[in-house]
Amino acid sequence: MTIPLIELCVEGIDGFLAAQEAGADRVELCASLVEGGLTPSLATIRAAVKAARIPVHVIIRPRGGDFLYSQTEFETMRDDILALRSEGVAGVVIGCLTPDGRIDEERTKALVEAARPMSVTCHRAFDMTADAGEALEALIRCGIDRVLTSGQRDTALEGLEILKKTTEQAGDRIAIMGCGALDATNIKAVRDGAGLKEMHFAALKTVASGMRFRNPRVGMGGTEKDREYELTLTDRDAVRATIAAAKSA
Repeated sequence: MTIPLIELCVEGIDGFLAAQEAGADRVELCASLVEGGLTPSLATIRAAVKAARIPVHVIIRPRGGDFLYSQTEFETMRDDILALRSEGVAGVVIGCLTPDGRIDEERTKALVEAARPMSVTCHRAFDMTADAGEALEALIRCGIDRVLTSGQRDTALEGLEILKKTTEQAGDRIAIMGCGALDATNIKAVRDGAGLKEMHFAALKTVASGMRFRNPRVGMGGTEKDREYELTLTDRDAVRATIAAAKSA
């Protein structure tokens, strides 16, 4: 049994510090996990790198929603990557699709070129492609180092067969990093079922804000007003338990 590398998906500097303390091997640093993860601020990235004892990978995603980007959005992604090359970041996490659900190879190659010598991961844009096998070959052609995937399903358990096929297809050409609602109860089964050497999860808990005064007549966004007085934090205990399960014999 190969002991897998464990990557934690976290929001902000507090999430990074919690994941590092709890034993993560690597971190994907994001903002706004409620939208699936957006590019964090430069100050947040710098704070994480300064405190880091493990590699920091940064998601490059300018907005929520799909992965079909305008030209100006793509240019901001490329410029974000170029800016990070001098910040001590170990890797970036990207994903661009065409309207028909294929990997946008032209843009992906351009982002990979901009990122080097940093490592490059394709995020779950891969799970939104029309054909997983075809998409994997496209990413290999683009020089991507690893793919984050739940097997094109909501959870890794549901996508286990596709995860296994993708891992077998990849061989030694590209790393497959499994994800998708992983926790201490299922991560070992997914590891063994798909033969994964890298695994990724977010261990989150929701706690009440410390705000005592709350204005019920004003909301700051599209969520329920009560949600604006909740914080989503990385749960150290859940991280430790899930890592222990992932690395158990």
